[in-house]
Amino acid sequence: MHSLYLAIPLVALFGAVIAGLFGAVIGRRGAHSVTILGVATAFILSLIALKHHVFDGAAAYNATVYTWMVADGLRFEIGFLIDNLTVMMMSVVTGVSLMVHIYTIGYMADDLHNWPKESLAGTNAYQRFFSYISLFTFSMLMLVMSNNFMQLFFGWEAVGLVSYLLIGFWSVRPTAVYANLKAFLVNRVGDFGFILGIAAVVMYAGSLDYYEVFAKAEDMSGLTMSIFNGTEWSVITVICILLFVGAMGKSAQMPLHVWLPDSMEGPTPISALIHAATMVTAGIFMVTRMSPLYEFSETALSFVMIIGALTAFLMGLIGIVQNDIKRVVAYSTLSQLGYMTVALGASAYSAAVFHLMTHAFFKALLFLAAGSVIIAMHHEQDMRKMGGLKKYMPITYWTSLVGSLALIGFPGFSGFFSKDAIIEAVHHSDIAGSGIAYASVLGGVFITAFYSFRMFFMVFHGKERMDEHTREHLHETPWVVTLPLILLAIPSVLIGGFTIGTMLFGDYFGSAVYVASAHDVLAEVGHSFTSAIAFVQHGFAGPAVYLAAAGVGVAYYMYMLKPGSADAFIKTFRLQWLHTLLDKKYYFDEFNSFVFGAGSRGLGNKLWQHGDVTFIDGLFVNGSAKLVGWFSGVARLVQTGLLYHYAFAMIIGVLGLLTVFVIF
Repeated sequence: MHSLYLAIPLVALFGAVIAGLFGAVIGRRGAHSVTILGVATAFILSLIALKHHVFDGAAAYNATVYTWMVADGLRFEIGFLIDNLTVMMMSVVTGVSLMVHIYTIGYMADDLHNWPKESLAGTNAYQRFFSYISLFTFSMLMLVMSNNFMQLFFGWEAVGLVSYLLIGFWSVRPTAVYANLKAFLVNRVGDFGFILGIAAVVMYAGSLDYYEVFAKAEDMSGLTMSIFNGTEWSVITVICILLFVGAMGKSAQMPLHVWLPDSMEGPTPISALIHAATMVTAGIFMVTRMSPLYEFSETALSFVMIIGALTAFLMGLIGIVQNDIKRVVAYSTLSQLGYMTVALGASAYSAAVFHLMTHAFFKALLFLAAGSVIIAMHHEQDMRKMGGLKKYMPITYWTSLVGSLALIGFPGFSGFFSKDAIIEAVHHSDIAGSGIAYASVLGGVFITAFYSFRMFFMVFHGKERMDEHTREHLHETPWVVTLPLILLAIPSVLIGGFTIGTMLFGDYFGSAVYVASAHDVLAEVGHSFTSAIAFVQHGFAGPAVYLAAAGVGVAYYMYMLKPGSADAFIKTFRLQWLHTLLDKKYYFDEFNSFVFGAGSRGLGNKLWQHGDVTFIDGLFVNGSAKLVGWFSGVARLVQTGLLYHYAFAMIIGVLGLLTVFVIF
């Protein structure tokens, strides 16, 4: 199996290299063929690995592939840890990536019109895009397959780098350049905390290997460190919070969430890839993998839970006022990531990655469906200019309905099982902040249902609001676009019910996830679990199903029965201030621009004035020149041209030398 594990990331890398370096030679067909073949091969091999570990019961595989160097006993290695958690992530990543690759053929078919004719920037852009998304897949696979912190960090930074390239893929658009720079900078903030956490692990555990670090977790839990004089901090708490700061950047948790909505400036396929199964889920996977560390710090778990609760609720509210179809789906991603993070804080790691898996399918479906609508609308993304698309795009309509129902947790759909499990787990948690978190995730159910079906009704139902030219050319998108929608719709309906028993209440994850007995909330939830059907029936005894129904009902009333009533509601209850607050996204961008942006520019200006102008230029460059000029002016006076002056100087010099010899 060693060769099979090694082949999984390498075949994706091979496709990326061929399409990237030889794109001009192999052309468009060659580029998408080689990358799709590579990712399809990785997907098939991942399924073989899934069968080997999950169905055949193989033990976890933990081995070193390559030792880079050994420094003072610390080993820097490339290695694989393949267990049930890993093979699930590998299958999801490669499966969703394969759908995105196929979809990209249709979405990017007419990409040349996005580049100025007089510019060479669009040369071989199609091939370059396929190279990037295949490289993205390779980077994510290296992250999830790693058995040590060094390789984890490599994959972590690699997905950040490739996301920078993909978000700003249309580099001739200032908004795209701004968005990818924003994503890069915000993630650097999180990654700084992440690498500090890894440094603390090395300092106190003396190793980068997961198993060696986990074995020392209990010992580290009793240690303290002095960050500020006079204050002692728990080592394990500091490590866990620093690692989670990295997750806050990658998985877009408040306040490091601001990059993710702007990443919509990239082409829709990469929006699906970033937001569904790869980059934003890296933080969720990392915390789950580090569960043997987090279980020794309730402070860190409480911190994780509160951050997730705020993200789930507050980011969902912003989705209500968005009119860009992709941004609505983007804010739903933020909210759902908040749900996963809340589950992590409640020690319901299995529920977090279970929701990660189900969310990957229905969120990729929603993004690709949004892209299908955008293609049909000639790249119009404003929902206020849509409406009535059901009769023109039946496949997109029904698959979008499936994705929306899964997102809101409609009973029986995959999202219902994972979201309801998280809500129940938080309800049973005793960790500090669990009450706030429970209220937040319940409120998020109503909000999610409302903005999801607000989007659905505005796009597919009601009055047709597009211009006449667009209406005349409306039709269903090509099969390379609709086929991935259909294939993603199937697991969006079925995968939750088929896997909940094993993944949440069975021993699917085994030793891959560690939960302290005092924190095992899923065990309490599982006491009443008998089957998926019974779980659905039990859901009707809780408030979540009715909150979701209320959200759909309010959206139907406001956008189908009484169009325009939303504006009337805002005016009647004088809620314009709230609408403005949500429209401005709580002024996070303005705050960052004013405090960090303007502050950095101000600091740079002062450093330039006093450092460059005064100190470097004034003292060293110009100062040294002036000193040489002054000294030259003085020395020039000695050169008089008179012979008796030189003779006198020689005599004085000889006398001075004789005096020195006599005295000393």
